[in-house]
Amino acid sequence: MGPWRCLLLLPLLAPAGRAQQQQFMEYVERRLTLLEERISQWHDQSSRYSTELRDFKNQVLGMLEAAEKEREAMRAEAESAAVRMDRLEREVDYLETQNPAPPCVEVDETLMDKQVATAKQRKNEKYTKLTDCSDTIASVRAMKILKRFGSASGLWTKDTAGSSERIYVFDGTANDTVYVFPRMREFTLFSATRKAARVKLPYPWVGTGHLVYDGHLYYIRQQGQAFQVIKFNLANKTVVDSSVFPAEEQIPVFGLNPSTYIEVSADEEGLWAVYATKEDEKNMCLAKLDPGSLDIEQMWDTPCPRENAEGAFVVCGALHVVYNTRPPSRARVQCVFDVSGTLAPEDAALVYFPKRYGSHASLKYSPHERQLYAWDDGYQIIYRMEMKKKLEV
Repeated sequence: MGPWRCLLLLPLLAPAGRAQQQQFMEYVERRLTLLEERISQWHDQSSRYSTELRDFKNQVLGMLEAAEKEREAMRAEAESAAVRMDRLEREVDYLETQNPAPPCVEVDETLMDKQVATAKQRKNEKYTKLTDCSDTIASVRAMKILKRFGSASGLWTKDTAGSSERIYVFDGTANDTVYVFPRMREFTLFSATRKAARVKLPYPWVGTGHLVYDGHLYYIRQQGQAFQVIKFNLANKTVVDSSVFPAEEQIPVFGLNPSTYIEVSADEEGLWAVYATKEDEKNMCLAKLDPGSLDIEQMWDTPCPRENAEGAFVVCGALHVVYNTRPPSRARVQCVFDVSGTLAPEDAALVYFPKRYGSHASLKYSPHERQLYAWDDGYQIIYRMEMKKKLEV
């Protein structure tokens, strides 16, 4: 082909080359655009991942810091607990050196049989008085309603053998915590128990027949079919002694208070226990207690019936039983039994209590104050008694 022919083909080949070049450039641009989109997507994902990683790092650092603080707090508490434990061990060691080990309070059937036999030998013997007390109750001189506290049944009292101003409150017929108010004012003015100390007993009580006497709490514990008198030291919070009450097949002592099986009372002569058994289920029995050893010194069958009885107390060696009716009415002392024989039941004055809310759940006589601490349907009442000589009645 000659040169003049090549010149003729050049105009024809030029558009085809430009078209290919244009397609190539478009292809390159599409690839670059796709690459830029991927780079931008990667950048966005990388930025998001970086932010999440930074937040996670900050969160982990915060958790580690909190965990470190908790570890330090737990270490401080453990060190404090170790110090308190060491102190407690030293105090326990000291108490063990100062106080004898608490007695075993499990029921010993052999010991119980022996106590029953010994008590029966002394039953209904003549009582020789320890004091020259010859007073008896003539009437209720005054009544004061303090407040309403706790449940319908319970008891409240002072130490019946001392001059302490503390008020001891037993709420309910089955519990293990005694409230102790420092004075009558704190008990009267405050409805809550924030002003009261709490004494946790090693065993729960039953009924409302308990007593505070000479710095000790004498309370009743039921274990199976047997009943125990527990002597608890209120100062060092330990059980000093205990005794299975030497009576067989006991039944509730008061017809209107079925939860009370033993009523522990105090007078000028010391401690007494009022109880009842199936042997003579109609009438009550009375026993003289030794406050030191809890032994039964003497026992008596009384002519005072259990039916419609709501409470009892002892004054100068004479048992006074308070009666009511099942629909609550006016309570009255209707049976008096004098263990010394100086006051015949028919010569005793019939003492009436003012009609209040229901029936008495407990009546605690204070010998040195000559008044009764009563619990009537949740109300705490003081009865001041008018006394006379027995020969004048």
